Amino acid sequence: MERTIKPKDVKHLKDAVIIDVRRESDFLAGPGKIKDALRRQPETVDKWADALPKDRDIVIYCTRGGSVSNSVRDSLAEKGIHARYIEGGIEAWTKEEGAAK
Repeated sequence: MERTIKPKDVKHLKDAVIIDVRRESDFLAGPGKIKDALRRQPETVDKWADALPKDRDIVIYCTRGGSVSNSVRDSLAEKGIHARYIEGGIEAWTKEEGAAK
């Protein structure tokens, strides 16, 4: 399965768990979070990963879809949890949402 998902494709997922894993400073400085997204600290992924459902799509995002998303995705994969991250992060999501209006 893919490591990433395009922002426009997230909208087609049914019952996905979307998780904002931006670092605290990026979260506070950036746009709001995606509607209904959970907020989790990337540094504590080992503490919250096991609570994720195994029967739903897991989608994570950071600011630009780079090192933070990759790191969290890899940590989840090590625990047997398949997750994808949004290509381009919240920045790409915000642009996609603006283009859709």
